[in-house]
Amino acid sequence: MKEENENIELKEMSNLEDKLVGKQVKKEDIYTKFSPNDKKGLVIKVGEDSYERFPIKLPLIMSGDNIYEIINEHVRDFIEEDDMIYVSEKIVAISQGRAFKISDIKPSRLANFLYKFVHKSDAGIGLGSPYTMELAIRELGRIRILFAAAIAAITKPFGIKGAFYVICGPKAQAIDGPCSYTIPPYNNYAKMAPKDPDKVAKKLQEITKAKAAVVIDANDIGVNVLGKSDKKLNNKILAAIFKDNPLGQTNEQTPLAIVRKVKK
Repeated sequence: MKEENENIELKEMSNLEDKLVGKQVKKEDIYTKFSPNDKKGLVIKVGEDSYERFPIKLPLIMSGDNIYEIINEHVRDFIEEDDMIYVSEKIVAISQGRAFKISDIKPSRLANFLYKFVHKSDAGIGLGSPYTMELAIRELGRIRILFAAAIAAITKPFGIKGAFYVICGPKAQAIDGPCSYTIPPYNNYAKMAPKDPDKVAKKLQEITKAKAAVVIDANDIGVNVLGKSDKKLNNKILAAIFKDNPLGQTNEQTPLAIVRKVKK
């Protein structure tokens, strides 16, 4: 009986060792498999805390794709209990059918007039195109767009910039158009903001078993948190973790990241 008990204990110890080894391999794999994009860092410091951001390459997302299944498939072998999932709003919008070929968008006279007054930056077209302006009109309505344009016209001579986007809000800020550096075929598309980003984040968190999920709109100018799985999460901290825009959606094709707080 004593020998039998010893054999059981040895077997249990062996099983525990296997689990620990498996966990260690898993932790090492995330560093081996995922590396920062060019000219981007793995770790960022926010206040007293540091966070690792692991960009993850995904297949080309198309309208109707189930991004929940796709994302879970790519993170489930690496996700740990306290990890967060950050996903670009662009692939969420595309999967929801909210990206359109510019040849299918017919800008109205109002869109053709207003877009000429929009400041254009190197980070993206924004509403500086008749096609994206038309999407903004469809999304927000003519009255709100006209009101925002009027306020922008009044405040601009006083050196106040960005009034148009402040009034129109995140839905307008997330609208973007075709750029040469966007991966085909979306270099000929314009897209709206994703629908119900909070719900998307919540479902992602539940499926992946991550601590939290965030739908982010990040570029080299700024970061906007469009959706989060928990309303208590601090938007300023969530945005600061991505202030250097570590994702890449051109040749990198990494619109997703696992974010892990560095243990002190």
